[in-house]
Amino acid sequence: MFHGSMVALVTPMQADGTIDADGLRGLIEFHVANGTDAIVAAGTTGEASTLDHDEHCGLIKRVVELAGGRVPVIAGTGSNSTAEAIDLTRCAMAAGADACLLVTPYYIKPTQEGLYRHFKAVAEAVPVPQILYNVPGRTAVDMQVDTVDRLADISNIVGIKDATGNLERGKELIGRCGDRMDIYSGDDASAMELILMGAKGDISVTANVAPRAMHDMCAAALAGDRQGAEAVNAPLLALHKNLFVEANPIPVKWALYAMGLIPSGIRLPLTMLSERHHETVRQALKQAGVHC
Repeated sequence: MFHGSMVALVTPMQADGTIDADGLRGLIEFHVANGTDAIVAAGTTGEASTLDHDEHCGLIKRVVELAGGRVPVIAGTGSNSTAEAIDLTRCAMAAGADACLLVTPYYIKPTQEGLYRHFKAVAEAVPVPQILYNVPGRTAVDMQVDTVDRLADISNIVGIKDATGNLERGKELIGRCGDRMDIYSGDDASAMELILMGAKGDISVTANVAPRAMHDMCAAALAGDRQGAEAVNAPLLALHKNLFVEANPIPVKWALYAMGLIPSGIRLPLTMLSERHHETVRQALKQAGVHC
């Protein structure tokens, strides 16, 4: 349903943590101008877990307004509470989001049956297209392929973002579920390989700072052009790695600040990037041809 480079958009904030409206507008224009194929708002990289309910819904609505139909908007609406996930998903649909991205319920460690019933309940309650999101490194729960296979039969569950970085897992998802849902990478370092295997795109942190290159890499990989994809991806490898020297989105927000695109704000308990990592991230940006 959505193909290519889909940016996991940061939420720009002032130094006091308030959402920066001008910065948000500037980021949307930056991505439209540089070919980003979809914008994911209010996800992990967007610090959704630090937003209150009104801010969360308001952010989604504003991104939809600023995108103005020029690029699809996918709204992060997952929660560890099924009722809250339904409520956020309803807000996103009302705001005009093209789809919603729902992370596995975190911290409480549901069973596979609990995961199935959770996502089924959201899908049945809200008819908007929905993309599952499995990121066990952050949630402490891993949605197994058998569970995804069951959920793929629900008509408005249209995809899954697999952020395990496990290419064997991705290959199995494509083989078992790829005829009923789109498989997306959620791991920039392995995204090219997964797309060449048959995934439909990458929900990307790197695209925040190198949107044109990520669009071009994904386009080449989707076309089956390994040589072309590798040529674009090679200068990005340090970014794929070093934008995670501290917990996402700490490094990528610092990078965008260094590029002059957003203010320095980030919300507790996250903090700005430790000074010892500044040069590491700066050199990765320069290697990718990003001016900072």
